[in-house]
Amino acid sequence: MNAMGVGRTSEQVLALAPDDASRRAGSRLGTAGPWSETGCGDGAVWGLCKGGGSTPYRTVVDTTEPAYSCDCPSRKSPCKHALGLLLLRAADGIAAEECPAPDWAARWLTARRGRAASAALPAGDKAPGAPADPEAARRRAERRAARITAGVRELEQRLADLLRGGLAVAGQAGCGLWEETAARMVDAQAPGLAGRVRELGAIPGSGPGWPVRLLEECALTHLLGRAWLAADRLPAPFATTVRTRVGLTAPADGTPVRDHWLVLAQYDAADARLTTRRIWLHGTTTGRTALLLSFGAAGRAPQLALPVGALLDGELTPHTGSGQVRAEPGERFVPVAGPVAPPAGGPVGAALDAYGRALGEDPWLDSWPVTLGQVVPAPAEYGWQLADADGREALPLTPAAQSRSGLWRLVALSGGAPVTVFGEVGHRGFTPLAAWSPEAPGETVPLV
Repeated sequence: MNAMGVGRTSEQVLALAPDDASRRAGSRLGTAGPWSETGCGDGAVWGLCKGGGSTPYRTVVDTTEPAYSCDCPSRKSPCKHALGLLLLRAADGIAAEECPAPDWAARWLTARRGRAASAALPAGDKAPGAPADPEAARRRAERRAARITAGVRELEQRLADLLRGGLAVAGQAGCGLWEETAARMVDAQAPGLAGRVRELGAIPGSGPGWPVRLLEECALTHLLGRAWLAADRLPAPFATTVRTRVGLTAPADGTPVRDHWLVLAQYDAADARLTTRRIWLHGTTTGRTALLLSFGAAGRAPQLALPVGALLDGELTPHTGSGQVRAEPGERFVPVAGPVAPPAGGPVGAALDAYGRALGEDPWLDSWPVTLGQVVPAPAEYGWQLADADGREALPLTPAAQSRSGLWRLVALSGGAPVTVFGEVGHRGFTPLAAWSPEAPGETVPLV
């Protein structure tokens, strides 16, 4: 929701760090504890950070460039204080209302922007309100693309070396090699690739059949690398998907959609670096399914929260790219009263067909949102499944879903009778997120 340009999520902020030590130090400063007199305005964010001495460090970031200033002794750019300030802002730890910069921050901003403007264009050539230096922005984008390309080529070589040496080597090398490779991808400003590499590192020794899973994920990572190297020859929507998967932010510049949105589900996924909140919405008029993502620094819940089962009037702007369901909310959502019907569900076969079509547009999809109608939860030889009421087809539940208490809520809601279930279907099975019984179709029962 933050309108400022750089580092809008914690992951994007951490991608700016010059090295691993800066990332770790910056993460420790991404909480409100060491900060005072923080604020934002005019495309900048600032604050005072308590250090080892009696005087706090004065830190300011020009988010339009980006550019950093801090009176700490570090020679790194950005320093840990600038990273911590941006992480605090990404976690909404800084008041969103714009305010005038303090004198020390305003002096630096005025001087820096004056130098940039005078160096960029001859006097009189710049239209009022135009970007300060579009040519500089283009050069920055080209430099980042070049760094990502170098990182992709390095990753391709490491994957080739792994296959040449045999997958058994991956089980003996431990996580160190993968972490080193992931760090190299972060250095290349490709956080999406870094995340995939960390997932590769978690597969060896993860249970029976891990070599097959590792080979599958290596193939998908290789496919992403080759797609990046050929992005200029791909159809525009698919090229946008590739850039998003690598770690570049896809713009939310689709046609805004106004509707009454039913909140289907909300759940968090956390790792050592980031907490990600996923909120699924269903447009009651358009029939559209939309995903809102919100992020918080490690250990902090994201600010955006919507009550499951609520009906909200508002506008969403979709992101671009093949098969994208992600969207950005407008300024506000207003609760509305009225009958709330669940999404129209279909049989298991239709859900699998929808997932297959989505994979054709985005081969790196882990799952796809679907609503199953008239299905019954039932035990099977290898765990629980959701079967069509006529018994023709069934979907196994994912291992994670079978270990959650939501499974038993679903079983109790069904009582052996067909129900409507919304969730995510993927190659590991189906994860139920919400359900409705025929007796109370207006009551959304959360399963996570």
